[in-house]
Amino acid sequence: MEHLTLGPLTRAAGTVRLPGSKSISNRVLLLAALATGETRVRDLLDSDDTRVMLDALRVLGVTWRREGGDCIVTGVGGHFPNKSADLFMGNAGTAIRPLTAALALQGGQYKLSGVPRMHERPIGDLVDGLRQIGARIDYLGTEGYPPLAIGAAPLNIDAPIRVRGDVSSQFLTALLMTLPMAAAPAGRIEIEVVGELISKPYIEITLNLLARFGIDVERQGWERFVLPAGAQYRSPGEIYVEGDASTASYFLAAGAIGGGPVRVEGVGISSIQGDVRFADALNRMGANVMAGDNWIEVRGTERDDGRLNGIELDCNHIPDAAMTLAVAALFAEGTTTLTNIASWRVKETDRIAAMATELRKLGATVEEGADYLRVTPPASAADWHTPAEGIGTYDDHRMAMCFSLAAFGPLPVRINDPGCVAKTFPEYFSVFADVAR
Repeated sequence: MEHLTLGPLTRAAGTVRLPGSKSISNRVLLLAALATGETRVRDLLDSDDTRVMLDALRVLGVTWRREGGDCIVTGVGGHFPNKSADLFMGNAGTAIRPLTAALALQGGQYKLSGVPRMHERPIGDLVDGLRQIGARIDYLGTEGYPPLAIGAAPLNIDAPIRVRGDVSSQFLTALLMTLPMAAAPAGRIEIEVVGELISKPYIEITLNLLARFGIDVERQGWERFVLPAGAQYRSPGEIYVEGDASTASYFLAAGAIGGGPVRVEGVGISSIQGDVRFADALNRMGANVMAGDNWIEVRGTERDDGRLNGIELDCNHIPDAAMTLAVAALFAEGTTTLTNIASWRVKETDRIAAMATELRKLGATVEEGADYLRVTPPASAADWHTPAEGIGTYDDHRMAMCFSLAAFGPLPVRINDPGCVAKTFPEYFSVFADVAR
């Protein structure tokens, strides 16, 4: 489908069972593959990004099978059977980055590549960190970016490994997930984070899952992490994947804008994902929020006009879900300012630039900076626009899902390339249609 026209919508209500978290799914798949024993992964996300990871693991010699909605992974005890492979990673950052670190420890010959956008997404800070311990990694194109060639090389870990934290938390996650397999004379491995660590909640997810696979990491603030060396990952036997908290944001925002109640099931106050705090942001904007251990429910505001309130928010704790706030700002009184979002620029697209461009098409006034976005909605219904060329989605699933909310405005909205949601939620638009009308 080249495009999809939505709205105008006037109400949202219903219950949504969320698909599994992409971040948790790909972390669990790699940890299960590296562990000893068999792991039954329940509620695994079925999407382009998880298929990329599963395909890569199979090429590397990892055995896995489907049983109903479960995926059973037979671990290889830290050593991939195949020591030579050419892996296509699509545009899955949660797959290529930890796999790069894991393969650097394998003593084999590997090549990793992806779609053109993946070759524009930085990986240099991770490569620099791995080179500090003797890993042999070469760039096959532009310096600092995939594609990569990884060769066999003796490793030497006798000093702290330094990695930047201000570009992507996935670089640190990749090191945390794989370095415990390496040997070190001191029996431990230290990682030092240079600069401010962004997206800290994603590191919390990594540490939580490592503990489930028997790896305890000592965290000294957000600047230093101490890992065991020469460790063996142990399968927990069975592990459940939480619903995707970033995906929850679209439905929760629909409840806030469209009156509600909209309830999402699969995440709640006991979730290990930072993006559940998106509900707090909606509460600050005036929406009515309730939550339990495994659910969150949102209703509209108490204002007579139903509008939200513009807010200023440091979004370091909700880097992906914050995109949804940028579109929700169209339905707020006053200006909404989102700060500490520099990581948007190195995602599936430059999300700050893309969001600014598409919001302006609808009539919003937008100011963008290196790490912030300021959105003032159209002054009245007469000031809304419906661009004939449609809303560009930039082959970015979150752009498509975010802008579905714009259909609650006074005019219909055309979403271009709606199929890009297959990256994380192939059924998104049909599920959205079940609650928005």
